[in-house]
Amino acid sequence: MFSQDYSFQYATVEILTPMVRRVVARNPSPFTFYGTGTFIIGHGDVAIIDPGPEIAEHIETLLHALRNETVTHLLVTHTHLDHSPACRTVKAATGATTFGYGPHGSGRYQRGETVEEGADWEFIPDVAIRHGDIIDGKGWTFECVFTPGHTSNHICFHLCEEGALFTGDHVMGWSSTIVSPPDGDMGLYLNSLHGLRYRDDASYWPTHGPQVTDTRRLINGLIGHRLRRREQVLCAVRDGTRRIQDLVPKIYIELPTAMHPAAARSVYSTLIWLAQEERIEVIGGSGIDAEFVPINQGGG
Repeated sequence: MFSQDYSFQYATVEILTPMVRRVVARNPSPFTFYGTGTFIIGHGDVAIIDPGPEIAEHIETLLHALRNETVTHLLVTHTHLDHSPACRTVKAATGATTFGYGPHGSGRYQRGETVEEGADWEFIPDVAIRHGDIIDGKGWTFECVFTPGHTSNHICFHLCEEGALFTGDHVMGWSSTIVSPPDGDMGLYLNSLHGLRYRDDASYWPTHGPQVTDTRRLINGLIGHRLRRREQVLCAVRDGTRRIQDLVPKIYIELPTAMHPAAARSVYSTLIWLAQEERIEVIGGSGIDAEFVPINQGGG
C-alpha cells in the first residue's frame, strides 16, 4: 500500500508535471519523511501550496526560483509547524494573498476547547475558504476539499487542469497519518477518507513523500487499516488492557520504542472514537492517562 520510492534533492526546484514544481525542505523526521514538499503551481503568476517550515535555506530556494515570476496565492492545507510558518516570510517578500480554512483549531478553539501546542498559532488566512470553494489563477483552477481529522482545519486542493489532489497530511503515500487529540479526530478522519473514496482524482500529491497514482487502492487500504486497528484496540480493552501505555506495546508489536509516544496519541484517538460510538467508556483518570473498559462489561 505504501511506497518509500522517493527521488529528490534538497534546495532544488524539481519539475514534476507541466504545471507543478516542488521544493523539499531539509526537515526530515519520523513524521515528515524526508521533509516538507512545497509545491509551485503554474508559470508566470503562480500559487504556492504549503510554503513549509521557517527554514532559511528552504525559503531562499523558493524565492530565488520565483524571482522572475509573481506569487499571487499562498494555499495552506493546515497549520502544523512544518506546513504554514514560512507563509509570513514569503508573503512579506511577494505580497501574495494567503488562503486556508482558518487558524489552528478552527471549529474547536472558538468553542473554548483546548487544542494541542506546537502548532502555528500565528497563521490567520487573508481569505477563509470552505469545502467546494473555487480558487482561480492565471492558467490554473483549484477546488477546495475539506478533510478534517488530522487537524480540524485541514483542507486539500484539487488542481482541475491535471485532476490532481494536493492532500497535505490527510493522505500520504509513504505512511499512515498521525491523528492526535484533541485537535486530531479519528472519527472525522475516517469520514474524510470516505469522502475521497467517492471522488475521481487522477493522482495525489502529499506534502510528504511520493505522488500516488493508484488513489482508490490507497484510500481503501487506509480505511481498512484504521478499521482493523479499531478492532485491535477494542479487543485488547475487552481482554482487560485498560490503559494506553499498556495497549501500545500489545498492538504495535514491531514498532521501535522511540515511536511509542506517537503511537499512544493514535491509540488515544481510536479510544475516543470507540467512546463516541458507545463501545467503551472511561472509568478513571483523564486524557492519555485515562482508564477504559467496554461498556457491555461495566467497570468490572
